[in-house]
Amino acid sequence: MDNLRLLLILALAYTGFLLWQAWERDYGPQAQTAAVEERKSAGTSAEETVPKVPAGGSVEGAAAAPAAKTESEAPAERFVEVTTDTLRVRIDLRGGTLAEAWLQKFPVSVEKPDVKYRLLSRDPNDFFIVQSGLLAGDGEAPTHEALYRSAKSRYRMAEGAASLDVDLVWNGPKGVKVTKRYTFTRGSHLVKVRHIVENGSGQAWQGREYHQLQRGEPKKKKHSFMYTYTGGVAWDPEEKYQKFKFKDLAAGELDKDVTGGWIAMIQHYFLGAVIPPKSEPRHFYGKGLANGHYVIGEYSKSKRIEPGGKHIFDASLYLGPKDQDTLAKIAEGLDLVVDYGWLTILAKPIYHILAWIHKMVGNWGWTIIIFTVLIKAVFFKLSETSYRSMAKMRNLTPRIQALKDRYGDDKQRMQQAMMEIYKKEKINPLGGCLPILIQMPFFIALYWVLMESVELRQAPWILWIKDLSVQDPYYVLPVIMGVTMFVQQKLNPAPPDPMQEKMMMALPFVFTVMFAFFPAGLVLYWTVNNMLSIAQQWVITRRIEAQAKKL
Repeated sequence: MDNLRLLLILALAYTGFLLWQAWERDYGPQAQTAAVEERKSAGTSAEETVPKVPAGGSVEGAAAAPAAKTESEAPAERFVEVTTDTLRVRIDLRGGTLAEAWLQKFPVSVEKPDVKYRLLSRDPNDFFIVQSGLLAGDGEAPTHEALYRSAKSRYRMAEGAASLDVDLVWNGPKGVKVTKRYTFTRGSHLVKVRHIVENGSGQAWQGREYHQLQRGEPKKKKHSFMYTYTGGVAWDPEEKYQKFKFKDLAAGELDKDVTGGWIAMIQHYFLGAVIPPKSEPRHFYGKGLANGHYVIGEYSKSKRIEPGGKHIFDASLYLGPKDQDTLAKIAEGLDLVVDYGWLTILAKPIYHILAWIHKMVGNWGWTIIIFTVLIKAVFFKLSETSYRSMAKMRNLTPRIQALKDRYGDDKQRMQQAMMEIYKKEKINPLGGCLPILIQMPFFIALYWVLMESVELRQAPWILWIKDLSVQDPYYVLPVIMGVTMFVQQKLNPAPPDPMQEKMMMALPFVFTVMFAFFPAGLVLYWTVNNMLSIAQQWVITRRIEAQAKKL
């Protein structure tokens, strides 16, 4: 395959994507941002953060949450810390909110193995929390603004224990008791959350449960060469997987009744998700808050509990990596958060082939190399057709140069003469393009697989490559890739247009600089692919030249 042409096409497509992103930043969400800024001075009220429910009858016209209590009214120990083998979580006793969560098996970097990745955070630069609560018609229910009590301030999963329960208790003034129970399971990032309602009052209690993921829009990173989606997603049996950007949530575009779905906030490699019971009807919603944060949430149908009765509201939270096999077992469609875009139909099989190879060799660097060889083998005949066409055109270079000398600036007559030569020699000047176009979707799909797979995060290869998901620290691979592009270019026929020839000469340098910021795994793939292409093209070119000498 002529990688130079493919890379040029990809570069043009990527440039267009960057231009579109810039247009969106400049002209797309400005109206929403202005509206948010206009409300910021008022702050975020408790009423605003509580999900709105339909009006009409009892809990359907639920009272707003009570105003947030001041810090001086809160207990001295506001947070409960929970430690398991997979998670370390800080739970805010105000609302029982999951305020911070660290992933125990995922360091922030290879250089800092003891510093764990923080998924949930109250840091204004990367705000992300999980809230839940109850709504009742008479206000006798703990929202995410209510104060809970805990028997202990620290919980740790015991050695050999399969699970750990953490109970938070709220007692209402009229005799209603609510226990919010978080259940953590060994070896899992799935957390069960239950609201156990015991009606000790003298009248019937009626209310509903809700969960919501609230986050701020993270600040842009220094390098925007690698785009990954951060925002809300939802899945339901009717419309399947749907994305809701922050501006979509603020506009209230998510507002529907669902049975058997889930909601999530996703980012590169990780996610937080709410998975309600599959058989229970829920209402999904989205909103924007005055403080610039965004919410995606769900609430249940209203439940009636008679005096002396008890009811358990049940749901699950997932706080962890985008592990496709694990997510597929938790809920239907949850593995789609590993977002391959419109090429999912190709990317999924590619991922499974890569995973199979990795089981055999145990190293993601060698896995990428072996897969690249397999891809070249599959498309060998198509590539051979392309290289033969280019090799024949290369042999015509002296004759093309003679035509340039003869016709000078008369491009029309020169083009006619070139077409006559192509016809006589039975050469299709576009013969190298079709194989490239056929292969392009597969290579773009592979690009997204390497970009989205959490398995490559902090995966080493050899020597100085300690993490295939980040750029080469010494830029060795990008330089090698640039050299292979230059060599490959020399094997191709020179363009008849001098300006085009100069542009092609500059391409290896341009792409070397651009790929210097790409993850090492992607650069490794392109480098190996270039090397295989050079070997294949060199052999075919020599054969064609040898045949031409015999004529």
